Amino acid sequence: MLCLGVSGGLDRVYESSPELPNTFLHDGAAVLVRDGRVIAAVEEERLNRVKHSNKFPSNAIRYCLSTAGVELGEIDRIAFYATEAYCNTMLERLCVSQPIPLDAKLVLRQLLAREFGAEVDASRVSFVNHHEAHAVSAFAMSGFEQSLIFAVDGGGDFLSGLLAVGSGTDITRLASFPEHNSLGLFYLETIRYLGYGLFDEYKVMGLAPYGDPTPYRELFAQFYELLNNGGYRVHLDRIGPALLRSILVRRKGMPFTQQHRDVSASLQEALERIVFHVLRHHREATGMTRLCLAGGVAHNCTVNGRLLYSGLFDDIFVQPAAHDAGCALGAALMMSNELGKPVPRERLQDVYWGPGLGNERAIEQELNAWSGHLDVQRSDDIAGSAADWMANGAVIGWVQGRSEFGPRALGNRSILADPRPAENKGRINAMVKKREGYRPFAPSVLEENASEFFELPDGKREFPFMNFVVRVREAQRSVLGAITHVDGTARLQTVSRKTNPAYWDVINAFKKRTGIPVLLNTSFNNNAEPIVESVSDAIATFLTTDLDGLVVGPFLVKKRAPTRQDWSALSVSLPPYASLHRVRSHTARNRHETVCEIRTGGSGHDSMRVSHELFELLMRIEGEASLGWLLDTTELDEAKREDLVKELRLVWEQRRVRLHPPRAVCDCNATQGEAQPELMSSAMSTRPPGEEAGQRVRLQSASG
Repeated sequence: MLCLGVSGGLDRVYESSPELPNTFLHDGAAVLVRDGRVIAAVEEERLNRVKHSNKFPSNAIRYCLSTAGVELGEIDRIAFYATEAYCNTMLERLCVSQPIPLDAKLVLRQLLAREFGAEVDASRVSFVNHHEAHAVSAFAMSGFEQSLIFAVDGGGDFLSGLLAVGSGTDITRLASFPEHNSLGLFYLETIRYLGYGLFDEYKVMGLAPYGDPTPYRELFAQFYELLNNGGYRVHLDRIGPALLRSILVRRKGMPFTQQHRDVSASLQEALERIVFHVLRHHREATGMTRLCLAGGVAHNCTVNGRLLYSGLFDDIFVQPAAHDAGCALGAALMMSNELGKPVPRERLQDVYWGPGLGNERAIEQELNAWSGHLDVQRSDDIAGSAADWMANGAVIGWVQGRSEFGPRALGNRSILADPRPAENKGRINAMVKKREGYRPFAPSVLEENASEFFELPDGKREFPFMNFVVRVREAQRSVLGAITHVDGTARLQTVSRKTNPAYWDVINAFKKRTGIPVLLNTSFNNNAEPIVESVSDAIATFLTTDLDGLVVGPFLVKKRAPTRQDWSALSVSLPPYASLHRVRSHTARNRHETVCEIRTGGSGHDSMRVSHELFELLMRIEGEASLGWLLDTTELDEAKREDLVKELRLVWEQRRVRLHPPRAVCDCNATQGEAQPELMSSAMSTRPPGEEAGQRVRLQSASG
């Protein structure tokens, strides 16, 4: 019995759809379940390279089908992660002036037919309640026979969360929370005044320990009420006016003041007070001693850590893909249960459900295609070689096996380093992540050594998903300087030899050399992209950051100093999500000038200005073109050509263009894995049939 769960939007990444001018959902993903067990799962952003992709997850579905070796017509049930009524309402709001059918099931079936060339009978398409999907995704994977379930996020299906009791395969709702009481929106509304927005919530969670909640505690007390029977009320309309009167509003890019740190601390404290109020009441009312958490708010690892230490529950399970991509998991599991194939009552051990790297020959071919830029060596002891690098101060990319489902790099698509030197935190934030210097990094520790370095509640030793902030033992805080946060805590991942032997081996090899069974682990990406997925993604990120080394499968990779000829041999192309625009813009002196932009969205909000020379060069590309040929056909002198190459490399770093070996040399479709070749390649090779690059390059003239 095969059940496919789907999250995301109802239009495609390659176009601004005439039917759907906007999208209303995000975190696209696909999860395939066979007889209650997950066999494949990946977020669309990993494949189309658009962060938090709100498009239809065609690539993710294609990967799931390929992994199972089936066609879409062989899937018994396809489930979308919101109710049909909700989707229809959103379509009506968005497309009120469009002469199209406002029927979500019809739109979904048309998309499936268009993408996969197969008509899907309406009886095989289902829509599920958004928060029930969250709840099932956690309870079904927890291994609990009974538990309290708290699913809470920004919003979905006109609610912001629910509280329920799970028993066996049944879930009984106890309470639901309307959108105007959304804890997700409560957090989001506040961080707007700290220079942050949607998907930045975790950054403020990391900033909070630098602040003191005391100065703004009374102010925040005006923003919410704790009611009887575990109820609460938030006053979203009060937050903006009060903060405007009380603090200097921070704009993006401005420095942080102590005011901003203290507001972050007050916000975190308020969230914790509300969550504990709700859960304490229902813990007492139901007698449930176990808790399952899901929904975007469940990614607040600090709250989870407080619950862990509180002793309020004997055991807590947080679904590792707690955000909306996890609803694809819940939707698939709901359908499997409905068809008589419930999830086995087992605790989730790992989420390595994504695409693999392919065989060794394929990996080597992909790496060697960059021979002018990379020095590649095979190692018979890859764990030992990588550990030697890190023990000697190197920061490395580590790419192995199948990728992780969810937002955390759990040892298969990671950046790794020595966790001891405190300066490593600032170094990696600057050299790779290009992000705020205060942001913490997580430790990965051998499961059997975890309690030696971290204060864990009695009987707890498995924390495989980075879902909990725990206390670093005081004696170890100075030792683990790079992963210990300012408040003496860390977001912990324990590593089991059984679930990830390759990752366990490299940590153990580091332990043999240093006596420390811990590595600094952060996601392998820069600030402009999702976590790397394929070998080609890893190469691009390695070459556009200051990482010291790269380990892919059994291969050790270092950088070479490429010549001008090496750069000229590369091909240039636009990713499917990028388009070129020439627009009229106001200057500081209130004059108009024509500027050139590369946009990665439907508007100018996500745009990057480029020189007129680079714009004209990119306009001449049809599909892809050799950089050497493009430069040879310009009339610029040698110095200007050098400047153009430098600018192109900066634009590549921001993933607005792609640089890659010619396809005659490196056929990415053939090198990314045997089971799912067409899916593991870069975004260029996942373009739908018949859609040429020129259709994605849009030249516009506009005022503004």
